[in-house]
Amino acid sequence: MTSPRYRSLILDVDSTLCGVEGVDWLAARRDPVTAAECARLTASAMAGEIPLERIFATRLDRIRPGADDLAGLADAYRAALATGAADAVHRLRAAGVAVHLVSGGLRPAIVPVSRDLGFDESEVHAVAVILDASGSYLDFDRSSPLWRADGKRDVVRRIGLPAPRLAVGDGMSDAALRQVVELFAVFTGFVRRQPVVELAQHECRSFTDILDLVLP
Repeated sequence: MTSPRYRSLILDVDSTLCGVEGVDWLAARRDPVTAAECARLTASAMAGEIPLERIFATRLDRIRPGADDLAGLADAYRAALATGAADAVHRLRAAGVAVHLVSGGLRPAIVPVSRDLGFDESEVHAVAVILDASGSYLDFDRSSPLWRADGKRDVVRRIGLPAPRLAVGDGMSDAALRQVVELFAVFTGFVRRQPVVELAQHECRSFTDILDLVLP
């Protein structure tokens, strides 16, 4: 059997694995003003116009997502799973590729869809949310590097995945991974951010493209 071209895949979640921007989805549950403002901030950060750390806390302080909101978002992620993603993850694992989810999204909402796809929780890297005993929002894990623009880079360095490594994502925080992987491929199956496309070494429009890139 021919060996895969990459031994590790680092995969984004929002607008890559799933066609949802999680924080924007949560904001839409509040009111039109909050929804529009959060969507504007998300788009600016993902395009690299402003650092993610400048808007991350601002958005969550406005939304204050509780347990019910996070459960609803988990269902939205499941419903918006990219076509072919489940099969691709299965085939990559069968070929011996280490697959990790690395996301600036909210961990309680991401873990359910990751379990559907067979990920161990140690393979899921996202921002934890702190709730009180009644399920109301208190804060997010501010010690996580993943709410910073360069946080994914630091997480991937810490994980120590085998090389050669491929990173796939749609935003500027994914493009920062170019420093720690052998190839960064922009995913444009849900949204095409031109500043990210210009930094990418490859473009994937679908999970079929990802498979073709990894498997000979």
